[in-house]
Amino acid sequence: MKISIIIPVFNEEKTVISVLKKINLEKKKYKKIHFEIIVIDDCSTDKSFFLLKKERSLYDKFFSFKKNLGKGAAIKKGLELSTGNYVLFQDADSEYDITDYNKIFYPIIHHSADIVMGTRLKGSPVTRCFNFLNFLGNKLITFIFDLLHDSTLSDIYSCYLIFRKKLLNEKELKYMDFSGHAEILTKIVPKAKRIYEVPINYYGRSSEEGKKIRFYHIFSIFYVIVINRLIR
Repeated sequence: MKISIIIPVFNEEKTVISVLKKINLEKKKYKKIHFEIIVIDDCSTDKSFFLLKKERSLYDKFFSFKKNLGKGAAIKKGLELSTGNYVLFQDADSEYDITDYNKIFYPIIHHSADIVMGTRLKGSPVTRCFNFLNFLGNKLITFIFDLLHDSTLSDIYSCYLIFRKKLLNEKELKYMDFSGHAEILTKIVPKAKRIYEVPINYYGRSSEEGKKIRFYHIFSIFYVIVINRLIR
């Protein structure tokens, strides 16, 4: 089995190298899984690009945009470059625990899962408390998504998502900002036969610490969830 790990990066000079080193350490635990590490720099304005160019041994593929296009655009480019049977999204910050890979891979290895999502809201050993508006926004978009797609996901904007690549045609993706994550889910969830959730640790950041998604992003996410359901 081959897993492509897509890492979008925008101004994460403090954490991106540490994240890559942890991934390289973690992957040694899996003898029967081949990892393809893909880093997409979304025109960072800090030292992220230069640090990544210096540490080329930590990843397999690298691409850098000439202008900032958004997380959705970075994910789409990573999908275009990926060759794995499965695709895993990994943020370049320190909010998620890479040692949780064993939980995420378990349903794939033992139950042939099509999609596995990490959830911060069910049985997580450690979860840093959310900003209330972000928490409320996540609850609302998850409820609407589940209602429209007859699913029981609890945390659709958890950034730990792994799925069979054949479920998605990346050429169809249109949304380049944070709503791109919702667009991907609207396309893969209806096609999947086996969907699992697993509890993950979460060490969330505040906006002052570098968190980029804001409450107002909820409106574009709502739009994408609803419009993609109507046109399906």
